[in-house]
Amino acid sequence: DDRRINLLVKSFIKWCNSGSQEEGYSQYQRMLSTLSQCEFSMGKTLLVYDMNLREMENYEKIYKDIENSIAAAHEKISECKKQILQAKRIRKNRQEYDALAKVIQHHPDRHETLKQLEALGKELQHLSHIKENVEDKLELRRKQFHVLLSTIHELQQTLENDEKLSEAEESQETQMETETKQ
Repeated sequence: DDRRINLLVKSFIKWCNSGSQEEGYSQYQRMLSTLSQCEFSMGKTLLVYDMNLREMENYEKIYKDIENSIAAAHEKISECKKQILQAKRIRKNRQEYDALAKVIQHHPDRHETLKQLEALGKELQHLSHIKENVEDKLELRRKQFHVLLSTIHELQQTLENDEKLSEAEESQETQMETETKQ
């Protein structure tokens, strides 16, 4: 474009210095042609410049859209991470619940346990009654044994007294016999 402008200036100088009218007219036509080419080139450059400005705006818009998409993707990723952590926690809780359920299933339910407790209570009550009866019998037997021992001691005392009396009678008899013999 600078070359064309230089050519236009040289043509204008030639046109100014031209002597004949025909040569001036042809020089004038060349100048108009060169001027038209310069205007066309300048218009083309302006259009390219405008197009480049619009493309820059378009690229800026696309860049902002991409940045927004990236920010949205980061937010979505962080949200997904939170959901993954929550899902892991839920899974862990479910595993614990399943383990507890298995442990619970090994034990009888409350109704069965209450029945067993009631049966054991009745059995305990029955055994307590039996124990009381046995203790009463044992106490009775102790008393009877004590009475028996007391009776035996009294009988022994009586026998000893009887023996002493018998001995005393015998000794009196022997004394009387000895006295009668004398």
